[in-house]
Amino acid sequence: MKIGINGASGHLGQAVLAELAVRAQGHDAVAISRTPEKVTGEWEKRVGDYDRPETLADAYAGLDRLLLIPTVDLAPGARSRQNAAAIEAAVAAGVGHIVFLSAAGTMRAEDTSMHGSYWRGEQALIQQAKAWTVLRMNYYAESFAMEVAAPQTNQIFGLAENKVAFISRNDIAAAAAGMLASDGHDGAIYNLTGPQSLTGAERAAIASQFLGREIGFQIAPEAALREGFAQFGYPEVVIDALISIQKKFAAGGNDIVTGDVEKLSGRLARPFVETLGEALRALS
Repeated sequence: MKIGINGASGHLGQAVLAELAVRAQGHDAVAISRTPEKVTGEWEKRVGDYDRPETLADAYAGLDRLLLIPTVDLAPGARSRQNAAAIEAAVAAGVGHIVFLSAAGTMRAEDTSMHGSYWRGEQALIQQAKAWTVLRMNYYAESFAMEVAAPQTNQIFGLAENKVAFISRNDIAAAAAGMLASDGHDGAIYNLTGPQSLTGAERAAIASQFLGREIGFQIAPEAALREGFAQFGYPEVVIDALISIQKKFAAGGNDIVTGDVEKLSGRLARPFVETLGEALRALS
């Protein structure tokens, strides 16, 4: 098979390629990116830019399976357009099986919402692809590590008490590669999660152990969170995305624990105490 990874120059894309090198021997992996020169390794590399749909026909030509990793573009509606263009191009190119990386707790949402693009991507995939799989990932342990690593951080905040089953990027990559290299996944929606859902206080306590300073968890109203993010100099589009994440946490959208990582990768998802430590060491 030829297995394409669109978004191959990003951290997750590179991790999926590394896993495929082990799990998909005998098959060919194709690294697709708007910046293929940034992809490390001896892969076939193709230009494929979600914002330039004319590049996608050649990028997807001859592929048996394709993983679509959405961009981090936070402009309202941008990712919905990008996902739709990629799925339409993959169907037109005759890709046998299209896999879409989505988010835990995805449901109908406004297109202006950060999570609306995932719902629209899933719907487009299901309606158009002849064979499809959705991989819904929980929140990155690496993202939480970046949140607490700054020396001045002594509090993490939420709009309400919440629980999140954090997962490492490498566990997502292993599950995605395991799925791409095996059969029996047509029409499946998998939730890739860590093995335990943790409260704000629990994850703050674990971070405190690693960082050697006390970090607490505090509930704050949306206006206060927005003001705090603005003081850090974040632009409005980023603040909206961060608030969207916190609203999803508060609604229980990331309080999901499954065994899908083990099912797809053949190994247990690692606990948060391990993945957070790994992520913080990588930042130091």
